[in-house]
This record gives sequence, structure tokens and C-alpha cells, in this order.
Amino acid sequence: MKDNSKLVIIKTVHTVIWILFVGLIFYIVYSGITGKITLLTWIAICIIVLEGLILAIFKLYCPLTILARKYSDSKLDNFDIYLPNWLAKNNKLIFTEIYLIGVILVLYRSSQL
Repeated sequence: MKDNSKLVIIKTVHTVIWILFVGLIFYIVYSGITGKITLLTWIAICIIVLEGLILAIFKLYCPLTILARKYSDSKLDNFDIYLPNWLAKNNKLIFTEIYLIGVILVLYRSSQL
């Protein structure tokens, strides 16, 4: 398989996983806003924490980014994922803030039960 084909596969998988994680983050926010906090809310929170631990282990790089680097020498932030460059560059900051807001809302709502 050619390097370009491998990079396309990695970018596609990375994008799908990114979409799933963003969905989990927005589900957490939704749960916090509506007060509909279920086991799925807590599982979503734990999955995002696990993702954070994985990023910490890999020095704030996604393992797929490290793998994709073998097939590209691009300096763009979105070389490994199908996102606009500005979003790929600011992804961690944007979605960490949204996640933390969601967790705060969930914890606040949980304390009212």
C-alpha cells in the first residue's frame, strides 16, 4: 500500500474518532444543561478522561498523529485529520473548555438531586 493511501486511511479513522469524541463532549454538555444525567453521561465523562490520559502519555499528541507522521512531512496542523487547519490547531483548547463546562454543569445538576 502506498504511503498516500495509508495517510488517507489514518486521516479517515482519525476524523471518525474525533467526531465520536466531540459527540460525547456535547452529550455531556446536553446532560448538564437538561439535567438528564444517566449512566451514559458518566461513561462519556470517563471515556474523555481516558482520552486525556492517553494524550498525556503521548506528550499531548494523539497516537494516530504520531502514526500519520510516518507518511507525511507536512507542517500543517490538519495533516492527519479532515478538519480545517484552524480547528485542528486549536482543537484541544476548544474542546477541553467545552468538556469542562459540561462536567461542571453535570456536577452542579448532580448535587441538586
